[in-house]
Amino acid sequence: MIKKFLLFAALFCFLSVNAQEYKTITYFTNDSLKLELDLFLPKGKPAGKLPLLIHVHGGGFSGGERKNGHHICSYAASKGYAVASISYSLYMKGKNFSCGGTIPEKIKAIQIAANQLQQAVVFFISNKDTYNIDPSKIFISGSSAGAETVLHAAFWDKTMMQLYPGRLPEGFKYAGIISGAGAIMDINLINKNTLVPVMLFHGSCDKTVPYGTAAHHYCPTNSSGWLMLFGSYSIYNHMLGLNGSTHLVTYCGGEHDYSDMLFAKGQQTIIDFMDMTLKGGKEQSHTVIATGRNCEANSKYKFCD
Repeated sequence: MIKKFLLFAALFCFLSVNAQEYKTITYFTNDSLKLELDLFLPKGKPAGKLPLLIHVHGGGFSGGERKNGHHICSYAASKGYAVASISYSLYMKGKNFSCGGTIPEKIKAIQIAANQLQQAVVFFISNKDTYNIDPSKIFISGSSAGAETVLHAAFWDKTMMQLYPGRLPEGFKYAGIISGAGAIMDINLINKNTLVPVMLFHGSCDKTVPYGTAAHHYCPTNSSGWLMLFGSYSIYNHMLGLNGSTHLVTYCGGEHDYSDMLFAKGQQTIIDFMDMTLKGGKEQSHTVIATGRNCEANSKYKFCD
């Protein structure tokens, strides 16, 4: 089903939350690397084990910091979730992550971030009693580069992508994924065996990470950094073909600046998705939000008319 709303409704019709306290924890360390996260916990004593959301900030694998995820962390903690925003290695810092870069370097940046996210998950599973976490209720979320990280962490063959020693339990699956302006390198990584619920949001006119299927940054085919990506709209339709649980929010006319929109301005939509998933629910829905912008790409998407 398709639901249409005006952008101002999505921006302003949400609940305000009280700031949550957090503590900084080292989740991985070795001789050359120390990785930290900020953990937000619900106030009061919970009735049982907590569901967990781990958030990965954006920044093209070259910038950004974990405090950029504090908006969704604070809100989700106020709704009964344990929430962590992680730091990870910015492998592309000082390098070209656009058309002038190289495909192996782009892939390595995603692999490193996805593996480090996995180490954060391993940390929480290993310390589930300390932090009162239910390992069967772990969600991962991210915007832009963070969204690419969570999608690959969930669907990439974990034995092929392994870089660090911490390994997830056999048969482990995430409870769900929330991706803001993300994409995956191979749509077939999402299949009946790997399927988990996925919520996606994306601007239809994104020139950085394609909303549909296109090269990263829409690079020409003769560029050294040409990398095909399957964006939110392609993932959503693929999920429907697999009869998976999925919700796509399209910002018609939105560009890459919408990659953080729901995490910052529509948090309750994310909470609703996670709550529904934890109750065993399933949805296949597409919410269309008008931004007042337009671009040539919209001609391909009749729901943006």
